[in-house]
Amino acid sequence: MIQYHDEEWGVPAHDDRQFFEFLILESAQAGLSWSTILHRREGYKKAFANFNYKKVAKFTKQDVQRLLKNDGIIRNRLKITSTISNAERFIDIQKEFGSFDAYIWGFVGGKPIVNKVKKMSGLPATTKISEAMSKDLRKRGFKFVGPTICYAFMQATGLVNDHTIDCFRYKACQKKS
Repeated sequence: MIQYHDEEWGVPAHDDRQFFEFLILESAQAGLSWSTILHRREGYKKAFANFNYKKVAKFTKQDVQRLLKNDGIIRNRLKITSTISNAERFIDIQKEFGSFDAYIWGFVGGKPIVNKVKKMSGLPATTKISEAMSKDLRKRGFKFVGPTICYAFMQATGLVNDHTIDCFRYKACQKKS
């Protein structure tokens, strides 16, 4: 958890594969703790073709059966099938916008929102932007993308900088945007 915070969380992403990875991981987290998912990250990487959305979009019913037996991931049929469906929708967005990066950064005007919180307890679980993102993704056919999941996704991928102002990563993440 510390290494994830110190090296990844909140760093502005611009790689579609990385966006797909966090979309999978945040969706898998629904109803669970982040540490549960982070401990299974390597399992997800292996199970979902190194987060290659083009390969995942081609997964079959046999792949779903295989994944349901994989103890390296959360074996929830709805989460597994939604990951495959979300890969298909992800590709649709790339076709429409040129990249998922172009689409997703549009929600924040192309640059990270920088919050100035003193305590983690001051962070919201959702925002109007995460609600709009969730609504648009669901309209496009995505599953497991509620406003709370979308906000966590925004935090993880650096669309929002929610490091506390006294955290050494606060300024570092601003410089990487």
